Amino acid sequence: MSLPLILNLAIALAVCALLFVMQQRHASFTKRVFTGLGLGVLVGAGFQLAYGLDSPVIAQTNAWLDVVGSGYVKLLQMIIIPLIMVSIIQAILKLRDASSLGKISALTIGTLMVTTAIAASIGILMAKLYGLTAVGLTSSAAEVARGAYLEGKLATAQQLSLPNTILSFIPENPFLDMTGARKTSTIAVVLFSIFIGVSATGIAAKHADVFESFARFVHVAHVIVMRMVSLVLRLTPIGVFALIAQVLDSSSMQDILKLINFVAASYSALILMFCVHLLIVSGVGLNPLRYVKKIFPVLAFAFTSRTSAGSIPMNVQTQTARLGTPEGIANFAASFGSMMGQNGCAGIYPAMLAVMIAPTVGIDPWTSGFLLPLIGIVTIGSVGVAGVGGGATFAALIVLSAMNLPVALAGLLISIEPLIDMGRTALNVSGSITAGTLASRVLGETDMRVFNSDAAINLDGDEQVA
Repeated sequence: MSLPLILNLAIALAVCALLFVMQQRHASFTKRVFTGLGLGVLVGAGFQLAYGLDSPVIAQTNAWLDVVGSGYVKLLQMIIIPLIMVSIIQAILKLRDASSLGKISALTIGTLMVTTAIAASIGILMAKLYGLTAVGLTSSAAEVARGAYLEGKLATAQQLSLPNTILSFIPENPFLDMTGARKTSTIAVVLFSIFIGVSATGIAAKHADVFESFARFVHVAHVIVMRMVSLVLRLTPIGVFALIAQVLDSSSMQDILKLINFVAASYSALILMFCVHLLIVSGVGLNPLRYVKKIFPVLAFAFTSRTSAGSIPMNVQTQTARLGTPEGIANFAASFGSMMGQNGCAGIYPAMLAVMIAPTVGIDPWTSGFLLPLIGIVTIGSVGVAGVGGGATFAALIVLSAMNLPVALAGLLISIEPLIDMGRTALNVSGSITAGTLASRVLGETDMRVFNSDAAINLDGDEQVA
């Protein structure tokens, strides 16, 4: 190890130690996440300023930071399937009402799809206001390579028709889906868990003793899994620090400035769509400022990690512990929201991209004949978009190919992809939380004592901190 690398790792370890000490002193979860985020920005920017963007020291430092950042994300992904299964099964055992289950599903999925259509419309509006167009943009070697890669993925994206996507939700081999082997494995596990829960409630009257034994087993499993979730979430501030430091020390300001118009338009659309989420929350009688304060930690993690699926455990914890949403609804919203109706990756991004690319092939994107089909395709195409890295790429490929637009031009944005993907992912997670909150309020299930509480609840602990 070189001396600069040792120095960098020492700085990173010092930050991790500070965050650990804050936890030991019972600093609130939000304060620790804010601290990890802020220190990550400072350390990442400092590393790039000291060594330069393409320095080998930066690459070596990021390899070690990746152990912490990506390692944390992997731990979160490890607990997703157990969390979904035990939470949904337990919720159905308590529910014992198929009609309520149908209402929850309809409200959650309906909200996700409607907000995606709104997000696409906002993306189109921002593209118009900022005058986005791919006409005249030149391609570097990296962008050409990215364009070729996207064309290679086009065949796979074209196979993602709505009937095929819906069919892929059905768990032919639930044990395979528990490994996350398919892009739609999360939804497949949700459906399998629903089958188990409904089957169990079906024997409650005739075999009460068997039902009670199973219910007790599920309860014990749920307690253990939730304890495992809290243990993993304790690493959140450290994971956020490592992830944001990697992004900052490896981002090219020159490339960002070259496409600053697209960055500005993207974040304007993301912010505006987040305001729509807050309007929905206000519309069901909740205080939007209190809501924002309570969901900030999970949005900060989604922003730095760029994974909607990896955010599921913290998403569920936030909805239940801070917003008062029942676990069943929270799990439905978080699980379905990681796979469909993603407002950022599958709504705003492909819509803006289509409007931007259309003029390069002589199409006027500002006609109703172009815009109405675009919004419809974006909304339908958002079903089954994976919630891990690459979901936005597939969403864009589906939309561009359906609109007969050149997919290779999407490669022009490779240099700023990580920067805009951070905001997109945070909006995806915000959309799923909004769907859960809306469903919970409409069904009269929200625990308002939890929502209105000013006590700081540590998502990674078992007790409240005043």
